[in-house]
Amino acid sequence: MRFRLRHRKRELDLSEGSLTVGRSSSCQLFLDDPLVSRRHAVFLVAGSGVTVEDLQSRNGVLVNGRRIEARTALQPGDHVLIGSAELTLVATPSEVSKAIDQTIGRSTLSRVAVPATDGHAASPPRAAELPVGSNEADASTVRRVNAFNLLSAVAEKALALGRAEEAERLLSGPLAELIESSRSGHRLSASLVDTVARLAVRLAAVTGKGSWVDSTIELYRAQARPCPGAVIDELNIAARRVSAIDGVSLRAYLSVLHGKQATFGPAERFLLQRLEGLERHLALR
Repeated sequence: MRFRLRHRKRELDLSEGSLTVGRSSSCQLFLDDPLVSRRHAVFLVAGSGVTVEDLQSRNGVLVNGRRIEARTALQPGDHVLIGSAELTLVATPSEVSKAIDQTIGRSTLSRVAVPATDGHAASPPRAAELPVGSNEADASTVRRVNAFNLLSAVAEKALALGRAEEAERLLSGPLAELIESSRSGHRLSASLVDTVARLAVRLAAVTGKGSWVDSTIELYRAQARPCPGAVIDELNIAARRVSAIDGVSLRAYLSVLHGKQATFGPAERFLLQRLEGLERHLALR
């Protein structure tokens, strides 16, 4: 998987190795900002992961609104504040799709059975759950949606077996691509979004990483709809186990929902009330 840093309307590809950020002309990413130190921070790209480290800068580095004290792993969708510049880590969509196509071809995945609630093996994911509003079910779209469904099923299996790292690896790409697609205005399958989101919040509770919650909130903010009750249940569990949850992002999401509240039915209003309760809980901590 390849990554990019987005700053305003510009994007910078991240290649394997290090990328130094600062006001010095020797930095690979130059930021002309009085709040930025000469050598402020460094991004490290190794394998399929990205980390950021503060180089003892004067004003520090914030990840999702929290100042970091040591090298910090990033997930697609994380926001890194350096001076007044906000950089967002994104996964290259074409690379994500390619990785999904490669994964769906692995024979080991095709044989995975997902546990059902009654302890028996459930049926494989449905074959063709297309994005809402699609007029053509071409082979590429079907394969891509099937891959998302399959990866979600395998990630859930990994979680059930206590393999959180494997579940993280499987979910990071699909979650990032769903966020990007939502921001671009694409109408996505609601059930697919909800499945990935529920697993992401479960990962937050297992790993203690608030970035999974933040990415889920960002996904539904881009969707401009309340997340379903099952996801809110998982959010409440995660809120008791994870301290580093971005309350600013949640408030921004609620602001979007409040702007659409007049169009909501009773069920959506109830979900909004539950999200407001979650926000109050986080504010009191």
